[in-house]
Order: sequence, then structure tokens, then C-alpha cells
Amino acid sequence: MKEEKKTGAARTQPATRNEEWSDERLSEFLGLQPPASMPADYAVLLKAYRGMTADLFARFVPLFVAAGRDVNATLDNGSTILDHLSRHRRSDEYVAALEAAGARRGRG
Repeated sequence: MKEEKKTGAARTQPATRNEEWSDERLSEFLGLQPPASMPADYAVLLKAYRGMTADLFARFVPLFVAAGRDVNATLDNGSTILDHLSRHRRSDEYVAALEAAGARRGRG
């Protein structure tokens, strides 16, 4: 049986804002496991994009690169995370952080 999505006061976990993230907490994203059909580096960047503010993401990307990860990992269709983020209208700061780290557009 499928439950309906909870909204507002019915949510069990309140949203957290203005929370401090240490570099260690940011680095925890490096250990995330990808779905079987997605390259690990792409999946980590996607999860970071979805879970971080633009400022946190800008701090995370250099940690990602320093760990030897690939900002240009591609999906089977040749698209990169930069291609994906570029389609979102409020992603300019995220895109800038990736481009500063050497990210390029793929075929997507």
C-alpha cells in the first residue's frame, strides 16, 4: 500500500536551516554508494547538488577533486553532471563551482 506524501506539519523530520557543515561532513559525501546504473563520481556530485546549498557545494567540489574524483564522469549517453545541472534554472552557482574545477559539457 502506497502512502501519500506528507507535507507541512505532518512531516516527521523538520527542515534544518543555517546548519554548520564541517569539511569532514562534506567529505562524507565521497563515500556514498551509487545506484548500479550510474558512475560513482557522477552519483556523488548529483547527491551533493541535491543535498547542499550552493556555498556548501562550492566548498565540496575542491574536496571531491583533491580526492582524485572525476568532475567529468559521464553517463552512458555521454552527458556529464554539468549538462544535467545546466538545465536547471537556479543552478548558476553550482555550475560555476564545477566549471572552476575543470568540468566540461559532454554530449548531453
